[in-house]
Amino acid sequence: MKKTFPRIKTDEELESLLNGDLSDYLHEDNFKPVTFEFQPKDKTVNLRMSEEMLETVKTVSKKEGISYQKYIRRAIERSLGE
Repeated sequence: MKKTFPRIKTDEELESLLNGDLSDYLHEDNFKPVTFEFQPKDKTVNLRMSEEMLETVKTVSKKEGISYQKYIRRAIERSLGE
């Protein structure tokens, strides 16, 4: 049976979960791809865009669980084929 991870509110709840059988939680719905950024971010860029576009970027990035700056950087990286 596929289970989704419960909302953990205390250390005791987490301990109880980790002491049990987690095999029912091991399915692709409970995981998402993660990328690691190894290159230092030592340059800044100023970018002008409409307020509407920025709000849309912030909304979409929030749904994906990342900052809007990282979302923009990732979009640029993808467009460059990296």
